[in-house]
Amino acid sequence: MTAGTDLVLKAAEAASDKKAERIVILDVSKQLVITDHFLICSAKNERQVRTIADEVQKQLTEIGEKPFRREGEREGRWVLLDYVDFVVHVFHEDERDYYDLERLWSDAQVLPFEERLNRATRVMEENDEPAAAEAT
Repeated sequence: MTAGTDLVLKAAEAASDKKAERIVILDVSKQLVITDHFLICSAKNERQVRTIADEVQKQLTEIGEKPFRREGEREGRWVLLDYVDFVVHVFHEDERDYYDLERLWSDAQVLPFEERLNRATRVMEENDEPAAAEAT
């Protein structure tokens, strides 16, 4: 995996932490020269769209990655974070269905990503595993 792929997966995990829905990563490197991946996810309302975008930006900033640009903040219906090697699209579910980027880029390869439980749930489950193992 490339560093760009690792970063887009980190961004997907951050989106998942804030309960983003229908997370898809498209490899558009063969179709576009300006970026390698699109991370597409959706939320039920404008506040959650902003929250997801904020979390992605926060977690990537913590590891030294800042977006080249951020757009769509005011409306909160489609926030775009451009990290050059990949672009994060956080959609309100209505806009996602309307623009249907997956259909527009249907010839792009889908990168495997399994949506994860939010971080608090994962930590609780990880802490319970040793206790469950001791009980057997």
